[in-house]
Amino acid sequence: MPEFITAQLESLLTAQFIVSVVTILLVVHVILLTVAYLIYVERKLSAYIQDRLGPNRVGFDFGLPFLSFLKGCLGLGQPLADGLKFLLKEDYAPSRVDKALFTLAPIIIIVPALMGFVIIPWGGVWDMPGFTIPIIGIDVAGGPVHVTGAAVNVGIIYLLAIASLGVYGVTLGGWASNSKFSFIGGLRATAQMISYEIPLGLSLLAALLLTGTVMPEGIIRYQADNGWLIFSQPVAAVIFFMAILAEANRAPFDNAEAEQELVGGYHTEYSSMRFALFFLAEYAHMVTSSAFFALMFLGGYQLLPFVGDPLTSPGAVSFWAVLAKFGVFMGKVVLLIAFMMVIRWTLPRLRYDQVMTLAWQSVIPISLIVVVATAVMIYLGHTGVLPMLGLNLVIVLGILVAQAFMPVTNTNAKLPLYGSRFNPVPGEFVNTRPTDPTALEDRPEQGTAPRAV
Repeated sequence: MPEFITAQLESLLTAQFIVSVVTILLVVHVILLTVAYLIYVERKLSAYIQDRLGPNRVGFDFGLPFLSFLKGCLGLGQPLADGLKFLLKEDYAPSRVDKALFTLAPIIIIVPALMGFVIIPWGGVWDMPGFTIPIIGIDVAGGPVHVTGAAVNVGIIYLLAIASLGVYGVTLGGWASNSKFSFIGGLRATAQMISYEIPLGLSLLAALLLTGTVMPEGIIRYQADNGWLIFSQPVAAVIFFMAILAEANRAPFDNAEAEQELVGGYHTEYSSMRFALFFLAEYAHMVTSSAFFALMFLGGYQLLPFVGDPLTSPGAVSFWAVLAKFGVFMGKVVLLIAFMMVIRWTLPRLRYDQVMTLAWQSVIPISLIVVVATAVMIYLGHTGVLPMLGLNLVIVLGILVAQAFMPVTNTNAKLPLYGSRFNPVPGEFVNTRPTDPTALEDRPEQGTAPRAV
């Protein structure tokens, strides 16, 4: 091999470059596999909440007798069956759509969803040993490397910029479909994302003011030394979590695809894999935003707050420490996504005017107060966990006191229906409790049983 080419390869194939490429390839496939099974997890979780079984039929036997022991298998083959269904379904597009933008929209929404994770420091720093690439005979010098896709100084700013691009796919998909339902869903998603990016940025700014850096690894090191930011900035953490729910169009902020009003919202006219890409993008956004939340407020790859354990502390640089950090980070991401799913199947969807009113009249002013109060505390030098926690408690108490003086609207007041159970006829008593003993029994299959008085 010519010396010129060898010199160019040696300058390119550094330890950090090789680790970054391997991390990107590994995490992309982990996220894609996780996204497929997150849909399965959500169906199972919603089934348990609603006292159902959920997917429980499709296993991995593929109809082969010698794999019959994998039949059923808790329905773990359901994501594979769903993927094959989307691949084999007819890729239908209505006749009056803008076919170029109609096809481009799901691509535009999935690409940013799979680009934001590259700045997440999944494994911290690894003291990589040097080695020689056998095929081309190039020596790679070892040393400390960041186990991340891109170890850049402005990682947080990059992630914010990439996350803001997802709205274009939703808007284009709603407009290009030539459907009033899709168009209204696209408008809702655009207005909602733009509105909730403001409190997201402000709550993030409050955390960055405290850490004094926009480098992801530096933020984790600050939390390892001073405690997780969820303890010193709980109000900012709640606002940030609300904002990422709204950014990902997750309940109770999923007005852009409200089935009762818009059939399906911005993806009403989509089918086959183009339809599947919207769902993959939603769950990929959940993975990236949960990783972002864990990075900012839950100590990143650190297992326990205020405890410098030998495997997941920033000072641990062995290969086993990298694996432990990656497992802890992904565990936090999965738990946060499971919490998002519980929220979806617990809280009712907010009305669209309530979503916008919540953003502009409540969340944005509170986030501004948090930023200003944090700046004042930093100026005064009170940046410890207890002073910042006390500041947040004062902010919460101030919000509760101010709420008592806010004007009360009767927009959502119940209208009395004369003769109903809530507004009975004068002199009448409404009793909605059943009188049949079987209906009062906790064990209807065993029959009624005498009760101890």
